Amino acid sequence: MPSTTRRRRDSPPPRTGSDEIEVLRGFLDYLRTSIVAKVIGAPEPRVRTAAVPSGTNLLGLLEHLTFVERSMFLGENVTDWQATFHAPATDNVTDVVAHYRAAVEQANEVLDGCTDLGAPLPRPLPGRRAPSVRWALTHMIEETGRHAGHADILRELIDGATGR
Repeated sequence: MPSTTRRRRDSPPPRTGSDEIEVLRGFLDYLRTSIVAKVIGAPEPRVRTAAVPSGTNLLGLLEHLTFVERSMFLGENVTDWQATFHAPATDNVTDVVAHYRAAVEQANEVLDGCTDLGAPLPRPLPGRRAPSVRWALTHMIEETGRHAGHADILRELIDGATGR
């Protein structure tokens, strides 16, 4: 266990608007910000070193979520999900964070045009029926939240940093 413990002040859940889409998007953005905060400042090479038998590493989690955002909201096809858990060796923390933030920004541009939660996402993924906006947002909250929890543990193992 790392000898230096750095505690961050926890950020409370967001206070969002009263309609369903504002609540869902508010919580998704909260989780997106939380996972980025876990990755920023993590030291190389430990940020990409597996800390558990599955091979999961902190930088790989953010790389994976970049692919998930792009697949869900931008309609990009992913053929090997396991491969998405590994950041390219040529990319550092700053690069992976920038790629994730760009994917989130593009996803939010798509979501800005979605006013009906029951309507399908406007994504051109051949051969697949697009899920509803409500389902996509709920799934992304679950996916991002699950991996943010993993990131909490991995970051604490790396350098003792805790908090959201």
